[in-house]
Amino acid sequence: MEKKGFLKWLEKENPDIIGLQEIKGQEHQFSQDLLSPKNYHAYFNPAERKGYSGTAIYTKIRPKEVLKGFGISKFDSEGRTQIADYGDFVFMNIYFPNGQRDEERLNYKLEFYEEALKYFEKCVKEGKKLFITGDYNTAHHPIDLARPEENEDTSGFLPIERKWLDKLVDHGYVDCFREFNKSPECYTWWSMRGGARYRNVGWRIDYFFCSKNARSMIKDCYHLPETQGSDHCPIVLYI
Repeated sequence: MEKKGFLKWLEKENPDIIGLQEIKGQEHQFSQDLLSPKNYHAYFNPAERKGYSGTAIYTKIRPKEVLKGFGISKFDSEGRTQIADYGDFVFMNIYFPNGQRDEERLNYKLEFYEEALKYFEKCVKEGKKLFITGDYNTAHHPIDLARPEENEDTSGFLPIERKWLDKLVDHGYVDCFREFNKSPECYTWWSMRGGARYRNVGWRIDYFFCSKNARSMIKDCYHLPETQGSDHCPIVLYI
């Protein structure tokens, strides 16, 4: 992160809260500047497996509580979930699994999806307002990727994966970006091959969803595709 200019970007953009996915490191591997950048509290949830997965939150506002995972060991061991409770709302930073490796990982991804929704619903029933961000690893609709017909049999656009996003919406969760922007060719991830980013041959697989009871809090949501340093770009939510 540091070598790719993350700290300079953080200082320039000055977000109140930021969630990172796939940090691929343990805390002892990070510099002091990454562990405690100026004006921010930092929280890390690395995977048990070295060099793999992991999430991080940097926040100016200290949360009341930050939890790691849903309480299910086979998911929590990969460091995919952080839940920061600010009182007025809950910020969830999630790196959803990728299902492309094989059928076993696809099933793992689908089970993770179902357990995540159960957790969301539990929180909403407790009266909490949720903002759920991260790499969902699935493009929801044909408008959300450059070549939908070519990828109908590819994990990340399989009907069974997209069906879960339908289910999420059916349960009242709001795709914040699409509340403000209905345009095509708005992507958040591009392959590193073949100049895909330059040609804007991408996928929208990173989202902010909010619970229905938090919809009135959102003011804007947009992407920062010009930001380099990753094959993904940042997404921004104003509340």
